Amino acid sequence: MALSSLSSALLRRLLHSSTPTSSSILRATFCSSSSSPSPTSPLPSSIFGDDTEVANLPPLTTPKLFVSGLSRLTTDEKLKGAFDPFGRVLEAKVVTDRISGRSKGFGFVRYATLEEAEKARQEMNAKFLDGWVIFVDPAKPKQSKPPPQQDTRSSHAGFTTNKTVGWCG
Repeated sequence: MALSSLSSALLRRLLHSSTPTSSSILRATFCSSSSSPSPTSPLPSSIFGDDTEVANLPPLTTPKLFVSGLSRLTTDEKLKGAFDPFGRVLEAKVVTDRISGRSKGFGFVRYATLEEAEKARQEMNAKFLDGWVIFVDPAKPKQSKPPPQQDTRSSHAGFTTNKTVGWCG
């Protein structure tokens, strides 16, 4: 199957499987179906090809970006290096698992200004980084978790009882 027909099939599957709402935005780039890629032509920098915009994105309200789809091999330094050409990066952090130390596949990039963040979002969304396609979205504010509730049913603080009744024989 040719690259362009594979991309077209993938895009059709995405369009038919998702139900767009007012808050969802479809943004993709398309391959031209008239020509197949030659072995000497460079690979497209985007998953779908020639960087054609499909939908307008809402303006950013914060200079912090959420980057998803990261490779397990992407480090903070690689992430910062990929986003450096678009402005002054104040922070680039790949989120890792506390126990294993491995990447969770997403991270955050914070710029000095909204304009730099907007340029980076436009240029880096649906691009390859370490062999994986990344997606760049505005970061949402962190929501605090409610404190854990104490179990008031237990008569012994710190102890639980097994109330299973059965016969072992």
